[in-house]
Amino acid sequence: MFDVLIIGGGAAGMSCALVLGSAKEKEYAKGKRIGVIIHQKASHLQNALFNNVLGLEPGTTGADILKNGKQQLADQYPHVQQIEKEKVKSVFGEAGFFVVTTNKNQYKANMVVIAVGYTKFFTIKGFENDIIPHPKSVAAKERIALKNNDHLVRPGLFVAGTLAGWRSQFAIASGSGAHVATDILTIWNDGVDTKVHDKVVV
Repeated sequence: MFDVLIIGGGAAGMSCALVLGSAKEKEYAKGKRIGVIIHQKASHLQNALFNNVLGLEPGTTGADILKNGKQQLADQYPHVQQIEKEKVKSVFGEAGFFVVTTNKNQYKANMVVIAVGYTKFFTIKGFENDIIPHPKSVAAKERIALKNNDHLVRPGLFVAGTLAGWRSQFAIASGSGAHVATDILTIWNDGVDTKVHDKVVV
């Protein structure tokens, strides 16, 4: 049973995983089991080139970020379980008991974060009544989003990144994933608003 299972290894999903993982020393996060299902083949980052993102060296590619992000997560927060080479087929259940089925396994989670792309080829079952036209994309491209209220689709089930209705901009998708992570940390902290970051010790 995962406390949180993130579906998607792109900008939003990995950002969410990193922020959640970084809270491991907080009392409210100790012992929490976090997982991320990393299926990156369809990520829009595969062909991206970044010259306009604060903190990234100009010339950084999306492929670099996909590769290095997994390594960063493994090095910094190895307690976050990375599940690779599996594609999610369905998500059913409710807060406290979701069942996530992939092409190879089945997982249970208290909370789930959906952070996959926003194409019309979205095939994860369990969201048939949640799909809407993307509000910030050119209509001709037929992008989709999941209905949500501040990233919350329904209790215990979050959506992050472009699928939450945000524009396909790296910094925006990353921020969306971090936003969801801090919402989850706040839930773990008994509703007391929280965030987590390190500080330089002098």
